[in-house]
Amino acid sequence: MKSLEVYIEELVLHGFPTGDRYRIAEAVERELARLFAEQGVPPSFTRGADIPRLDGGGFEVAQGSKPEVIGAQVAEAVYRGLSR
Repeated sequence: MKSLEVYIEELVLHGFPTGDRYRIAEAVERELARLFAEQGVPPSFTRGADIPRLDGGGFEVAQGSKPEVIGAQVAEAVYRGLSR
């Protein structure tokens, strides 16, 4: 079985409560793991390249969304960015 390690040095999100950062980060980690397991490794990883910066683009968050929902949306944007 192959393993894959993804290290995100810094994740910059604007407009979210500082107190939610750890819950958002944990949700990003869980959702990225799920996406890699279900949808496979994006082409950017098969090339073995270091990705110094990734723009995941924007996404809309409903007011009052829980950190877990926000984290899942962030992970989906990151995965899309890696898949380009």
